[in-house]
Amino acid sequence: MKLKFSDLLKRPERNLVLTFFIAILVILLYTFFTPNYYKSTSPIKFDIKKGEPFSKIVDRLYLNGVIPSKTNFRLAAFLYGAEKRVRAARFFIPNGLSYISLLDLFISGKCNYARKIEISGGQSINWIASLLQWKVFIDSTEFIETANDTNFIRTLGLDENSLEGYLFSDGCKIYEHSTPEEAIRILTNAFKEYYSDSLKQRESEIGFTTHEVLTLASIIEAETNIDEEMPSISGVYHNRLRRGMKLQADPTIQYLIPGKWRRVYFKDLEIDSPYNTYKYSGLPPGPINNPGKNAILAALYPEQNDYLYFVADGKGGHKFSKTFDDHLKNVRQYRRWVRSQRD
Repeated sequence: MKLKFSDLLKRPERNLVLTFFIAILVILLYTFFTPNYYKSTSPIKFDIKKGEPFSKIVDRLYLNGVIPSKTNFRLAAFLYGAEKRVRAARFFIPNGLSYISLLDLFISGKCNYARKIEISGGQSINWIASLLQWKVFIDSTEFIETANDTNFIRTLGLDENSLEGYLFSDGCKIYEHSTPEEAIRILTNAFKEYYSDSLKQRESEIGFTTHEVLTLASIIEAETNIDEEMPSISGVYHNRLRRGMKLQADPTIQYLIPGKWRRVYFKDLEIDSPYNTYKYSGLPPGPINNPGKNAILAALYPEQNDYLYFVADGKGGHKFSKTFDDHLKNVRQYRRWVRSQRD
């Protein structure tokens, strides 16, 4: 014997049940699909970090006025199965999104991802600008202009004419389509975090300023790719500075030569510029690139040696000497090696 729904409930009772379910449906539709409006300027920039708990995301949305109820949003996310599907990215939330539309934005809508930025030591502002344009779509021209904008640099707490030397990354992340200002703040903050109080104490011990440390480190960085050599090269330059000798650093000349890197000629040594360390004593006015950790540490902790000269050995490293006569011998050996490579 089959029972029909009409046999279980009388007509008034059926109408009551139907009215109840319709009321529930209307409430759900009203709660989850009705636009929610915030008072801030639209759109609101909202970053979701990798691994951030959903509860914290909800709390921040509520604090920013994007959602009027944390409970309703959590319920919508539960029914929608969205809690584990929200992406770590930067979103721009327009005004008037419902709970469901907001969840759709977080799950599959337009967003900007954070990309890990690795900058090897010795790269220039121009090189970093090109990297950021390729990796996170930041206009390279605007980045270069901003990195040399003294008014903006002052807002970073730096009294410099350029940020050459102060852009540092140890794997920090930058969002796609970030402004040049935001990207630069991330890179300079990375430097400030690395350059700890102990390093500042060390610079005072050797009588240097931070700017001078970065300037020397940038020259060391440009001289060698061998980390183990950096303290030795630093020792040479510290010895020369103490004796009042010119640094005679080829990288400072290459810095003055427009265009791509090339070997230094004798005529280049006559360029009249304070960066010409063959013509002017002491350190140049500022860094010639953005040095990495090893070069900075080498500048701060030079090897204690008696060397005053060094020249390439033809194998990627350098030969060091204490006297000019020994240096000339090493130079002749290097030139013989160069000639042998041409034969």
